[in-house]
Amino acid sequence: MATNLFEDFDPVSSKQWKQKIQFELEGADYNESLVWNSPEDIKVKPFYHRDDFSKTTTAATNATQFKICQNIFVFDVEKSVERALDSLKRGAESLRFTIENESVDIQKLLEKLPLENTAIYFDLKFLSVDFISKINTIVEQKNATVFFSLDPIGQLAKEGNWFSTKEKDNFETLRLLSKTTRDSSLISINSALYQNAGANIVQQIAYSLAHANEYLNRIPTIHQAIVFEVAVGSNYFFEIAKLRALRLLFQLIAKEYYHDSDCHLMVTPTKRNKTLYDYNINMLRTTTECMSAILGGADTIANLPYDAIYHKNNEFGDRIARNQLLILKDESYFDKVNNPADGSYYIETLTQQLAEKALTLFKEIEANGGFLKQLNDGIIKRKIQESADKEQLLFDSGKEILIGTNKYLNQKDKMKEQIELYPFVKIKPRKTLITPIIEKRLAEKLEQERLASE
Repeated sequence: MATNLFEDFDPVSSKQWKQKIQFELEGADYNESLVWNSPEDIKVKPFYHRDDFSKTTTAATNATQFKICQNIFVFDVEKSVERALDSLKRGAESLRFTIENESVDIQKLLEKLPLENTAIYFDLKFLSVDFISKINTIVEQKNATVFFSLDPIGQLAKEGNWFSTKEKDNFETLRLLSKTTRDSSLISINSALYQNAGANIVQQIAYSLAHANEYLNRIPTIHQAIVFEVAVGSNYFFEIAKLRALRLLFQLIAKEYYHDSDCHLMVTPTKRNKTLYDYNINMLRTTTECMSAILGGADTIANLPYDAIYHKNNEFGDRIARNQLLILKDESYFDKVNNPADGSYYIETLTQQLAEKALTLFKEIEANGGFLKQLNDGIIKRKIQESADKEQLLFDSGKEILIGTNKYLNQKDKMKEQIELYPFVKIKPRKTLITPIIEKRLAEKLEQERLASE
C-alpha cells in the first residue's frame, strides 16, 4: 500500500515563506530586491503558492499531438516537391507552402505527396477563388487535411494594401469561400507580425483576438478552425502563458458567435531577437522558444533555421531546425504529457494576468470602433511602435542582452562575405492605403555599424 510521506511534515504557508525570505534579506526591501516588473506591467514574485489560488485554469492543450512543420517557398515546383518529400522522410510531419502567384501548377505540386497522412498549410500571397477551388478538388479526392492562410486584414497591416483594391471585395471573396469550402480551414491571423514588430505580449494577444473578431463579425458562415500564426520570443514562461491565454480567450469570444471550432496555433520562433553575428546562438534561442511553444500548447511548430536572416534556404539550416524539434519530441519526450503547464502556480498566474489584461485591451479596441478602424487610423501601429521603442532602448542601453551582439562580442567575427539575403529592414517606396506595420530585429542598427567597419 502506498504511503504519503508528506503527511509527516507540516505544510508551509505563503505567509511563512515570505517571512523567511524577508529574514534572509537582512533588512533589504522585499519588493525592490526580488520583485521585477515586466513590459506588460506584471509584477513577478520570487515564489508562488497554492494559498494564492482559489481555482486553477486549464487550457486544454494537447502537447502529445504537436506536429513538426517544414516551410517551403514554392518557386520551382519540381524542386519544391523533391524538398517536401525529403523533409517528410527526415522527420517533418506537415508542410507549409508559400505561394506568391496563381501560375503555380498546384496539381503537380500535390500529386506525389502523401496527403492522407500529412497536414498541408498554404501561405497564399493572393486571394483567388479559382486557385483555392483547384486545391479543394484535390483535397476532397485525397481526403487531405488542409489549412489556408487567408488573411486580408493581415495583408493590409503588413503591406499597407488589401489583396484586392477594395476592402469589400476581400470580405466578399472570403464569404463565398466559406460557403464552398467545407472541410479545410480558411482564415488565418498573422499574430507573428505584431510580435516581430515589437508589440508586448498583452498587445499581441489582444490584437490577435480583435483581428480574429473582425472575421467572426463580418463572415458569420465561418465554421472551420481559425489558424493563429504566432511568433514566440525568449521570455520562456511568459511565452508559455501567452499561448495558453490566447487559446482561453479565443474560446471565450468564439462562444459569443456559436463558433464551436477551437483555434489552431501554428507557432514559429521570433525573428526579433535573432542575430547576424555569433549566429550559432540563434540555435539556443530557437530551441527554448520551441520548448515554450510545445508547453504552451502549439498544434504545429515550424522552426526558424539559425541562418534564416542572412542565408537563402539551404539543406543544412533546414536539417538543423528540423532536428531541434525531433530531439525535443523523440529524445526529450516533450510529446508524452498533455497540458504539461497545468498546476504550475507561476504559469497559472501569468496566464490569468495576461488574459485579464488582454481582455481589457480587447474591449477597449471594440469600444472604439474595432480593430480594422484602429488599424486604418494608425493607432495599432503607433501603440506597437511605442512598445518596440521601449524594448529597443533597453537593448541599446545593455539592459536587454543578446549574447555575442551587445555583450561578449567576438571582434574577430566577420559576416560581410556570408550575407546572401539582406538582413535589415528595407522599405520599398510604394503607394499604400495605410502605413504598414514593420517587422524589425533589435540588433539591426548595431549590426549595420559593425558591417560598415569590416
